[in-house]
Amino acid sequence: MLVFCCICCIQIVIFPHSSLMLGAYITIFIILASILFVCAIYSCLGPFPAFLQRVSRKIIQSRINSTITGVASILLVFIAAFVNMFACSRIRLQDCVVRFFNVTPATVDPCYLQALNYTLASDTPPCQGKDDLTCSFPEYFTYSVLLSLLASSIFLHISSLRKLALLVTMEVVYLILAEGPQGVLFENYDLLVATNALSAFNETQPCSSEKKVPLQYMTPVILLLFALALYLHAQQVESTARLDFLWKQQATGEKEEMEELQAYNRRLLHNILPKDVAAHFLARERLNDELYHQSCECVAVMFASISNFSEFYVELEANNEGVECLRLLNEIIADFDEIISDEPFRQLEKIKTIGSTYMAASGLNDSTYDREGRSHITALADYAMRLMEQMKYINEHSFNNFQMKIGLNIGPVVAGVIGARKPQYDIWGNTVNVSSRMDSTGVPDRIQVTTDLYQVLAAKGYQLECRGVIKVKGKGEMTTYFLNGGPTS
Repeated sequence: MLVFCCICCIQIVIFPHSSLMLGAYITIFIILASILFVCAIYSCLGPFPAFLQRVSRKIIQSRINSTITGVASILLVFIAAFVNMFACSRIRLQDCVVRFFNVTPATVDPCYLQALNYTLASDTPPCQGKDDLTCSFPEYFTYSVLLSLLASSIFLHISSLRKLALLVTMEVVYLILAEGPQGVLFENYDLLVATNALSAFNETQPCSSEKKVPLQYMTPVILLLFALALYLHAQQVESTARLDFLWKQQATGEKEEMEELQAYNRRLLHNILPKDVAAHFLARERLNDELYHQSCECVAVMFASISNFSEFYVELEANNEGVECLRLLNEIIADFDEIISDEPFRQLEKIKTIGSTYMAASGLNDSTYDREGRSHITALADYAMRLMEQMKYINEHSFNNFQMKIGLNIGPVVAGVIGARKPQYDIWGNTVNVSSRMDSTGVPDRIQVTTDLYQVLAAKGYQLECRGVIKVKGKGEMTTYFLNGGPTS
């Protein structure tokens, strides 16, 4: 649109006005403005009719439609660049001189036009009517065509080869007009330029003086060089666009790899530390010796151990010096980890494994601690019973007779991270010690709980059995209970 406006301004100033000029410019302006308006709707679809929105989407989202629209816009600007040629008078000045001076066409030179006192500044040739329009500066048609060719560089989605084909087509059409039907305008211009040169010196130069290169010869050369420059520019833009695309693809791939690596590192970190603790350390840069701790008022703690695994573990050549025994233990622990990751046990957190002992807890943070419903406690009890079922399943399929003892307790603990280079998350407190004693003093294939935990589970309808008073190292005598099953329906 900007190029079209520049062409209009140039030709309105340089060339005489005509009805063809007015009609062509108004028509082309309306068409270009409509195309621009419809394409602009795509960036703001809301307040416009659905039909215009569909047309805008079809143009913008389709490469073929957008290319056709771009080519049509360029051709409209190209037509505006030379359409005024058809309104110009095609009377040959050489013929006028022949009639006035009764000479042969071959002898006509600028001296005769000077004798007629006719130069570039004259409005009407001697043999031309008042209604005929004189276009004394046809080179501005060429300049306007160059501007229309320049408009092709705006449309980056058109390939360089298509642009070259379009430029060649436009140049051929213009040259056919300039060298053919409208060639008179260029011949008259060359003659007037030579006459103007004689007038500038205020003297009569020899009529046989050397002439300049005719405009009809210069125009193809100018158009060819300009088209070549635009083609090279299109090639450069296309090459840059392809490099940008490749770099964008590379950057996108590297970003995805970085995100995958970051997610993998987070998973590794979450295997070492709970999510809320990991988030605490990732939130900002911290010193290696900075202490992290948290007091928890009501945490359920579980110790589950395979009591006879030491009898199973032997180092023989047949089991690869005990490696096969450790592989089976690893599979058992992996099964426990898979169970604890299920949705019903999301409030639980694995603390660590010590040999064949598995330690877990619940209610360690605000997101898993249920002050009112105590659901984190019942979830750990359900998990303990689920481990017993899993151990029975393992025994059936591995032809072993592993026996598991589980101890449960509730109470306040202190959770924290120890270690700078190799951090280790752990919990401490009397609650943890008592839970460990419930495991060590327990009975194989039974779940032993303390009185505090018994009161919570009994209120929830769990099936418990009183074991009685037992001696606990460091605690004296304690009344404990066996957990036999979940709530009765």
